[in-house]
Amino acid sequence: MSAPRRAVLTALATTAGHLSTEEIATAVAEIAPQVHRTSVYRALAALSELGVVQHVHLGHGATAYHLTGTRGPHLHAQCRQCGRIIDLPADLLVGVADRMGALHGFELDATHVALSGLCADCAA
Repeated sequence: MSAPRRAVLTALATTAGHLSTEEIATAVAEIAPQVHRTSVYRALAALSELGVVQHVHLGHGATAYHLTGTRGPHLHAQCRQCGRIIDLPADLLVGVADRMGALHGFELDATHVALSGLCADCAA
């Protein structure tokens, strides 16, 4: 395994939650200062393609990453007020996916986007 991939995996494994590309690059710089930022981006793309890392597109064009691990595929919601990301069960939108398929022949894959709303704390 290449040094950039190893450093990215270490950064993700030692930090809870979902990390932005910038947060991962910063963590990698501390773990392996010799790894160039461009190599971090390439490693993230490769690890995502391999299914080791999952990415999710957040509001305003941001992307967050996390290890796939034992959780398997799942959905995400992001609080539009505090930015908190919540993992959701993969089958949450099955009814919506079935309806989209029936009406439009569309196969929904919502694992790479975050639903937007308010978390319980911000809604209170």
